[in-house]
Amino acid sequence: MRPSAERSGRARWRQVLLPFLLSLFRGALPDQIRYSIPEELAKNSVVGNLAKDLGLSVRDLPARKLRVTAEKEYFIVNPESGDLLVSDRIDREQICGKKPLCILDFDTVAENPLNIFHVSVIVQDINDNTPLFKQSKIDLKIVESTKPGKTFPLDPALDLDAGPNSLQRYNLNENEHFDLTEKQTPDGRKYPELILKHSLDREEQNFHHLVLTAVDGGDPPQSGTTQIQIQVTDANDNPPVFSQDVYRVSLQEGVPPGFLVLQLTATDQDEGVNAEIIYSFHNVDEQVERFFNLDRRTGEITTKDDFDFEIASSYTLTIEAKDPGDLAAHCSVQVEILDENDCAPEVIVTSIFTPLPEDSPPGTVIALIKTRDRDSGENGEVYCQILGKTEFILKSYSKNYYKLVTDRTLDREEIPEYNVTIMATDRGKQPLSSSISITLRLADVNDNAPVFHQASYVVHVAENNPPGASIAQVSASDPDLGPNGHVSYSIVASDLEPRALSSYVSVSAQSGVVFAQRAFDHEQLRAFELTLQARDHGSPALSTNVSLRVLVGDRNDNAPRVLYPALGPDGSALFDTVPRAAQPGYLVTKVVAVDADSGHNAWLSYHVLQASEPGLFSVGLRTGEVRTARALGDRDAARQRLLVAVRDGGQPPLSATATLLLVFADSLQEALPDLSDHSEPTDPQAELQFYLVVALALISVLFLLAVILAVAVHLRHSSSPAAWGCFQPGVCVKSGPVVPPNYSEGTLPYSYNLCVAHTGKTEFNFLRCSDPLHSTQDIVCGDSPGALIPLQSGNDLTSHPETLTPQAPPNTDWRFSQAQRPGTSGSQNGDETGTWPNNQFDTEMLQAMILASASEAADGSSTLGGSAGTMGLSARYGPQFTLQHVPDYRQNVYIPGSNATLTNAAGKRDGKAPAGGNGNKKKSGKKEKK
Repeated sequence: MRPSAERSGRARWRQVLLPFLLSLFRGALPDQIRYSIPEELAKNSVVGNLAKDLGLSVRDLPARKLRVTAEKEYFIVNPESGDLLVSDRIDREQICGKKPLCILDFDTVAENPLNIFHVSVIVQDINDNTPLFKQSKIDLKIVESTKPGKTFPLDPALDLDAGPNSLQRYNLNENEHFDLTEKQTPDGRKYPELILKHSLDREEQNFHHLVLTAVDGGDPPQSGTTQIQIQVTDANDNPPVFSQDVYRVSLQEGVPPGFLVLQLTATDQDEGVNAEIIYSFHNVDEQVERFFNLDRRTGEITTKDDFDFEIASSYTLTIEAKDPGDLAAHCSVQVEILDENDCAPEVIVTSIFTPLPEDSPPGTVIALIKTRDRDSGENGEVYCQILGKTEFILKSYSKNYYKLVTDRTLDREEIPEYNVTIMATDRGKQPLSSSISITLRLADVNDNAPVFHQASYVVHVAENNPPGASIAQVSASDPDLGPNGHVSYSIVASDLEPRALSSYVSVSAQSGVVFAQRAFDHEQLRAFELTLQARDHGSPALSTNVSLRVLVGDRNDNAPRVLYPALGPDGSALFDTVPRAAQPGYLVTKVVAVDADSGHNAWLSYHVLQASEPGLFSVGLRTGEVRTARALGDRDAARQRLLVAVRDGGQPPLSATATLLLVFADSLQEALPDLSDHSEPTDPQAELQFYLVVALALISVLFLLAVILAVAVHLRHSSSPAAWGCFQPGVCVKSGPVVPPNYSEGTLPYSYNLCVAHTGKTEFNFLRCSDPLHSTQDIVCGDSPGALIPLQSGNDLTSHPETLTPQAPPNTDWRFSQAQRPGTSGSQNGDETGTWPNNQFDTEMLQAMILASASEAADGSSTLGGSAGTMGLSARYGPQFTLQHVPDYRQNVYIPGSNATLTNAAGKRDGKAPAGGNGNKKKSGKKEKK
């Protein structure tokens, strides 16, 4: 029993040294959290307070999301208390086998911020396994000639426990012939050997029965037994002998099944049947029989299954060679498994943060990646790389952990989703690799303002458009998602008045369609500009502005207006005198008309509709000048009536008519008797035409009266002093003046007022102005001997004086843009075929001629008679007649694209009538008396 006492002493020393070695092991790993627990703990048993040991606050645990990451999770973390709990059955023998120290290593991950902690749990063995023998009965045959001291190896008992709880000793029942000793294999396993103490005598006792007991070191100890039956046989003098006691073999783990490991040979000096040797495994565990096969006759050892270095790196085979006399020899075969790079590395994504905001700065952590390779040495060293994506990089974090981070700013509108492929490769001679793909989605951020499809918009809208119609549509796009990409439209600025803007246009907030709220008038508003804004619904919202210019196109909606000849105050037509000796081509008068439209719609042409003597007069197609076509004959009447039509160039054209009464006389006194004579009877056709014209004129007058009445009621309600200033009394105090129509409205290029008086006598009674006129009043009073005479007599107009209308000051702005070059409806620059001046040179020449004529008339350097250098008007104008009495060419000027009007600046600038010229004109009767 002395050896047994020594074995128990060594076991106690191991029990003392093991905690000391564990403490040294803890000191060698200061960067880990370590716990020690016994195996087979119940589920949800507390291992320790992990949060406290890691220095984490319990309040922060929900936000930090502390969790365990391992291949097999034996433990979990209580999210409320931070305790590390047992989550699965922990069997030390199943996990670590015969290892003296069983440690479970795993990692814990905490987020926000990201940290990784290494935890080690030492699993302590408990005595939960009983030593067991493979066989409940062992049969031995021993030759009676065997000498004392001979040993017979026996099958060991198996105890799955480790350390002190493992198999510690063997006991043999007391007997006379046999004793027991313990041996130990190179891998540390103990097996018993039976020792023959005294010689055997088959004849005395041929069978011996022994009891072998295996005892572990638990408290209380557990034991297992087996029966040994020994048969004493006759002598077989020579046992088999191996050439070596120990054989060593190296195998690659990739060798196929059936591969020859070793062939054993044992020799026996006996002959015959006693020399026949049988080979068998002796004292081996189940793993040996699983991977190796032994031929009983030849002694060849071959492989049965594939080896895995990661499971076992070496095997010990004990071979027994026995002859028929049960004499046996034993040897040991050490098989070492060489590692091959047969395990590809693994890539495990432990954490991923998706979707990621697109405005995340470079260096933002996207995922936490762990690598693992079951090979050893260089075959187990792993490095990672990203395939193809330059937007991301991998950073080594801790041991076999990597962080996937962004390398630059990402844009969801450019790439909304990334598939990042990470490949892990080991460093073996024939490297193996594996890969994993991570799908990263980007969350939208309002980082894009709406963009209009055009830099600016120009829209052409014809006037008189229906209210509420759409005139344009703006469109903007925003590549953002959801509210960040939903665009609404609004008007933020305009060159119109803010109050008037809403009455002109509006825009749909959803579609961007611009609507006209009213019908546009080209003559009042030719163009306006809007600033539209597209705004998304992000937070904060982003916006972009664009300009929309609306050009109001002209339509032919204004008929020409005849400025001269004008009707008298009582509605009667005025007359012009023509010298009897007028030659063909003599300029009798000029029809002056304007059109408020623009372009071709204001391009006027003049035509003769009716004449008392056809062929006597001709009218310029574009100038409106009335000239004699032939000399006056003896049979021609002294009074001639000419009906002239003025048409514009629109489609369809609009027109107006002017009636000219012409009297052939050499003086004004000579023309008066013809005026008082009754008109000669006309033919029925002319009379019918006259009635038609009268009816048309009556309808027009009724329409004008209705318009005037409406305007008067509007002015009365507005109570504007400027509107009623035209009817203030006291301007003229002589016999009743009458006021011709005021042509200062619209786009008429010239404004003037004409005051005419007449009596029923052959003498002319002219008005005199008792009060000085304002600068804004252009009135021709009765003192002027060249006043136009209405064809009416017999009424005394001095008893009903009329108030005069003040005229607004003329617009003296003669500056025109390139788009507003003046054109004329009656200019001499145009030809009779209707060719409109369309180049800058012709326009400048026309403007120069108009300015020259205006300057000549203002300086009084020319007359209106028929002499050279004048317009060749009739002789009814006396020397004192000024340009205020008859419109000049500037009254017939059309200026496209501008509201500017030409002004008779001469009479208003000087404040007096210029001196008359030397024209062939007759003075009035009162002048002759003086």
